[in-house]
Amino acid sequence: MNELFFGTGIAHSILLLAFVIGSGLYLGRFKVKGISLGSTWILFVGILVSHFGFQADPGILHFVKEFGLILFVFSIGLQVGPGFFHSFKHGGVAMNLLAVMNILLAVAITWGLSAATGESLPTLVGVMSGAVTNTPGLGAAQQTYIDVSTAGGMGAAAASLEASNLASGYAVAYPVGVLGVILVIILFKGLFKIDPKQELKQLEAEEDNSAQARRMHVAVENPAIFGKKLYDVLHEFGGDFVVSRIMKGDDILFPTGDTVLDEGDKLLVVTCQNDVDKIRILFGQEVPLHVQDWVEKDHHLVTRRITVTKSSLTGKKLKDLHFRGAYGVSVTRVIRAGVELVARPDLFLQMGDGLFCVGPEDNIARVAEKVGNASAALNKPNLVPIFLGIVVGIIFGSLPLRFPGVPQAIKLGLAGGPLIIAILLGHFGPRYKITTYTTASANLMIREIGISLFLAAVGLGAGENFVSSIVGGGYWWILYGALITLVPLSVTFIVARLSCHLNFYQILGLLSGSCTNPPVLAFAQGMYGSDYTSVNYATVYPLSMFMRVLVAQVLILIALA
Repeated sequence: MNELFFGTGIAHSILLLAFVIGSGLYLGRFKVKGISLGSTWILFVGILVSHFGFQADPGILHFVKEFGLILFVFSIGLQVGPGFFHSFKHGGVAMNLLAVMNILLAVAITWGLSAATGESLPTLVGVMSGAVTNTPGLGAAQQTYIDVSTAGGMGAAAASLEASNLASGYAVAYPVGVLGVILVIILFKGLFKIDPKQELKQLEAEEDNSAQARRMHVAVENPAIFGKKLYDVLHEFGGDFVVSRIMKGDDILFPTGDTVLDEGDKLLVVTCQNDVDKIRILFGQEVPLHVQDWVEKDHHLVTRRITVTKSSLTGKKLKDLHFRGAYGVSVTRVIRAGVELVARPDLFLQMGDGLFCVGPEDNIARVAEKVGNASAALNKPNLVPIFLGIVVGIIFGSLPLRFPGVPQAIKLGLAGGPLIIAILLGHFGPRYKITTYTTASANLMIREIGISLFLAAVGLGAGENFVSSIVGGGYWWILYGALITLVPLSVTFIVARLSCHLNFYQILGLLSGSCTNPPVLAFAQGMYGSDYTSVNYATVYPLSMFMRVLVAQVLILIALA
């Protein structure tokens, strides 16, 4: 029992990790004036436990920290992948520019502090890495310091000892980095009088009005299409829309390619907001109808949502399944990872897609049988793409990237590589017949386990020297870390809100992503809810991770020049 509670073996390390995670999550349930740190408590419990002498095996801690971070970022990548490039088009460029501004401001403050105070620039690089919670940046800076120092004649042992100061600065500044971002969020939320519920409604409305599915009721008024078959019109004019039903007088018809369009016909069209003007030009102006007007006259047609549960359909184009021609059923919308898409003929399907179908009830039942529509089939976890994706992500993150004028190669690391691969899998997987579907609960479980392991390992690793580093002069590092965290984030928040008019949830993703800060992302999601934060986090995270690793190495090279 003594070895179990006070030793350093595997059982002791697992016991310690489980205690830290369980205690931290329990404390995260409590709120003070409506505010809770959520799973971030795990980090502080780990520091406290480690400070009082309970140590886990360093090798186990290192593995748990990296593996937990990989699980966390990979699950986020899979979740946001389907809508990632869409989000990048709508404000993603501006958000990445703001993220770069935030990073460069932190670099400028770090260099300025070194020049003004005489503090070692390498040590301040460690402080900066902690202040933005960027572990890969710390690792890259340490390795660059050792490589350049030993090449210059310093012994390997001495170089390693000097590089350890970076880790001390990182450990002291890390809690400041977590609390500092949370403080900025809470402070400016109050200063700008932001109502998260109202911001969420606004964001959802904007999302509904951009590229997601939208119903239109239009009359056929364009003489150029009078008497033409619907197939010929679609073939000649193109466009991302679906004609769901046609009203000829008092009759509701299910349209086929041979349906002739006559003047005065009324169409129920499913399209996206971006194509609304095109629909008006092609057919005619909108008419004052409601979906209920179609339902009341629609005695033989029904609308059902069915789910693709056959993995063999992953990668198939919607038009290749011939739902309209073979079954008389029209697919109007596709729901994927919570995103509502227009059912374009060239849309690649994947397992887990929800299809909104219109047609005779018996025919829809036949379509449901064709695609599976067996919810039980989705309960089985699909782990193959997750772990093979992690393999590819680790390899990709380990590839050295060289740039002119920079002597050391840059790597995206164990976080950046898997995240980028997960995003690409989530977006392009269906096109290449790769099933990446996981249930929302399974994705959330992987994400929560990953961030909990990561925070516990960081806390246990930082706590041993935390107080001694502060007493030995490191208390200045707390101030330096606070400046590196608070000043750039405050400027970024103000510019993002006042100049770029970003939504609160976009700013949450921007701040946590540009600081590569998983604890703050966990706090934001737990406190304010919504997956929009994750989408925007993933939008800026890849470039931010690359920039954080790059600038940390560049500052070390400047210090040793």
